[in-house]
Amino acid sequence: MHPFLIENHFELKYQRLTKEQLEELHQEFINFLATQSITADEWNEIKINKPHVAEEEIDVFSDLVWEKVLNKAQYLEHFSKDQIHLIEMGEDQMYLIAIKVNDESIDLMTREGYDWLRDNLLNEEVVFYNASKGYGDDKNLDKFKLLQQGANITKGELYHYFDRLIENKGE
Repeated sequence: MHPFLIENHFELKYQRLTKEQLEELHQEFINFLATQSITADEWNEIKINKPHVAEEEIDVFSDLVWEKVLNKAQYLEHFSKDQIHLIEMGEDQMYLIAIKVNDESIDLMTREGYDWLRDNLLNEEVVFYNASKGYGDDKNLDKFKLLQQGANITKGELYHYFDRLIENKGE
């Protein structure tokens, strides 16, 4: 029996990749199995005879993928009907810029609502907030929780735009 395939009871830290995500990362998964000296034939045998071991392998791979993604994630955005949260993931803490629209007829989740915001940044119904917060025990887990709440990883263009806007507004 393959030495790594002894029942380890791996505990998934993040979330198992979906079937579609695994298919997209097919070659990376093959490389992952190869690092453990698991051949294609052995993998097929494991899937058939030890499906729980196969699931653990997929979970280990999923966590490795999430770690890589989360390590690279520097900016997150979260849109809701009346707010936009823009987050920069600094080395020691997160920096938040929040934009809130106090007009219930505006829905920032729509193109029209977003265009209204862009054209009315100085409107009294638009309020900006800044905050910073330290990480908990696990920086990547903090990032992952924000993703689970609906945030998306971005390149930070909106964050930097509003950061400059707020800076200039204060002058």
